[in-house]
Amino acid sequence: MLELIIIKYILNNNIYNKYINYININNNNLIKLLYCIKSIQETTEKENISVEDLELKFFSDYPFIKASEKEVYEAIFDKLRTIEIDPTRIEEYLQKQRKASLAHKIAEMSLEVTEGRKDFQDILDHVSEIDIDAPMEEEEIEFVSDDLEELYDKQVKTPGLRWRLKCLNQSLGSLRKGDFGFIFARPETGKTTFLASEVSFMCNQKEGNVLWINNEEQGEKVMLRCIQATLGLNDTEMGANLPENKKKYYEMTNGQIKIKDQASISKTEIERICEKIQPSLIIFDQIDKIKGFDEGRTDLTLGALYQWARELAKTYAPVIAVCQADGTGENVKWLNMGHVANAKTAKQAEADWILGIGKTHDEGFELMRYLNISKNKLVGDSNTLPELRHGKFDVIIKADNGRYEDI
Repeated sequence: MLELIIIKYILNNNIYNKYINYININNNNLIKLLYCIKSIQETTEKENISVEDLELKFFSDYPFIKASEKEVYEAIFDKLRTIEIDPTRIEEYLQKQRKASLAHKIAEMSLEVTEGRKDFQDILDHVSEIDIDAPMEEEEIEFVSDDLEELYDKQVKTPGLRWRLKCLNQSLGSLRKGDFGFIFARPETGKTTFLASEVSFMCNQKEGNVLWINNEEQGEKVMLRCIQATLGLNDTEMGANLPENKKKYYEMTNGQIKIKDQASISKTEIERICEKIQPSLIIFDQIDKIKGFDEGRTDLTLGALYQWARELAKTYAPVIAVCQADGTGENVKWLNMGHVANAKTAKQAEADWILGIGKTHDEGFELMRYLNISKNKLVGDSNTLPELRHGKFDVIIKADNGRYEDI
């Protein structure tokens, strides 16, 4: 009952902003409602979300739930409509949640100290900044600008990170801070080569380093592929004049591609790195392997992971993630959202754009790849073509020099 009261309490936008970082919901059914509230609160201008708004959002996000599960949620929404809230008691409870959250943060920092990833002074500095008994101060509310000229200049006229592939510039357009999307494909399709091709083109378009979290193949092989893609050279050509090619690579990239190679990496470690280097672009290859999320069920865990990635994009820089297509995507040209592995709607819902890379086993088409934009909520640029927002494109993979090319 208490968690249900919390769900209703945070339908108010001001209360949501005040407490969302300290709320801990354990009921799996209510976790889904929490995801829906977060999604609405990030986009709505309403001060209060109605139970009807939440109900509509939920059944839109989960249209294929079983009849028995639907009955459970209908009963939950009926209860939400009639439940009474005592603000004094719920505020007292949430303040305790806040203190518990702060204590958990200190415990995490203590573990990092024991593992040599933080200094003991970091804990002392953190604790000195906390006034546990002080009431939470109301933060000044900052609203999004409604100046049309400013919005157009920032979101459309000013380019973000442009793609090497012309077809993606015409379809997706620039990647900007806050944008989160992912590519997916079957194994050995060329996902890492795609990243190397695009990242080597994007890396020096903005100030700051590209942070590439690599937990898939060997990191040195990935870096070599990025250098190949930058120079457009194969192994023989690169090896023919190593000093000169090394010099050219640094001239072209300023050494801005930073690959963190770690087979098992946690969200906490990634957050620490982001805070330190303030990246201009974040790459996750592969995102589903990141540790630190356990919501009891695979779809809920992945939903929390992808939501976290989206929050990173809003805090630091655009995020491009990589995940797998399931077995139904084998030998398929045009992969769609239904081919994403281990996903119902949780992954797809958090992304601004989704790109499937398909390939077939047909003889003579070994170098052909098929790009399908199955989701696109990006603003684009002044030269982006509306008719190609959900385009399908034939491209060529040139694995020997780490690039994809338009046809």
